Amino acid sequence: MKLQTLSRNGGIAAAAIALSLTLAACGEDDEPSSGSDSSASSSESTEETPMTEESTPAEPAADAPFGDGCAAVPTSGAGSFDGMVKDPVATAASNNPLLSTLVTAVGKAGLAGTLNDLPEATVFAPVNDAFAAIPEDQLNGILADKALLTKILTHHVVAGKLDPTAVVGEQMTVNKDTLTVEGDETGMTVTDGVATANVICGNVPTANATVYIIDQVMAGAK
Repeated sequence: MKLQTLSRNGGIAAAAIALSLTLAACGEDDEPSSGSDSSASSSESTEETPMTEESTPAEPAADAPFGDGCAAVPTSGAGSFDGMVKDPVATAASNNPLLSTLVTAVGKAGLAGTLNDLPEATVFAPVNDAFAAIPEDQLNGILADKALLTKILTHHVVAGKLDPTAVVGEQMTVNKDTLTVEGDETGMTVTDGVATANVICGNVPTANATVYIIDQVMAGAK
C-alpha cells in the first residue's frame, strides 16, 4: 500500500515538474528579448538623432589689429590691413589715407628708405588729424627744419616688432630717448612725458614693422 502511494505521489510530482518546465519554456518564447530591443532602440536613436559637433564662438586672433580707429582703415587694396602687410612700413603707410601727412613728413626728412630698410621696427604713426591739431605756422616750421623733423619722426620709432603685450612698458626709440606705453587692446596710451597719445588702431602689421596709429604727435624729442 505504501509503495503504491509513493509511486502515485512520485508520478504526480513528475507531472507537475514537467508542466512547470513546459510553462517556463512557453514564457521564454512569448517574451521579447530585451537585448535585441535595446540594440534596435539604440540604432534607431542614432539614426534619428545624428551626432553633431558643438560649435564654440570664434575668438579674435591674438595678432589682429585693435581699436576703434581701425574702422577707418580701407577694407581692400594696398592701404588695407591685407595690403599693408605686403609692403615695408614707409611704403605701406603711403598707401593708407589716414597717414598721408606723416608720409609727407617722412619724405621731407628723407627717411622713407631708412624706415623701409629696418629689419624690424615698431612705429607709432600719428594720424592726419594729429598733425592738423598743430598750429599751421608751427607745423610748417617743423616740416622745414629737416634736423628737427628727423628727431621727431625717429622719436616715434622703436626697434623690434612688438605685439600688444611686448610693447607695454618703457621703450627706447631710434632717437635714443624713451616712450612709455600703458594699457592693452581695450585701451592703450603712449607718452614721452610731454604729450600722451591714444592708440586708435594698434598692432597693424607691415612687412618689416608693427604700426600703432596714434591721435597725437609726440614732439618731446630730446
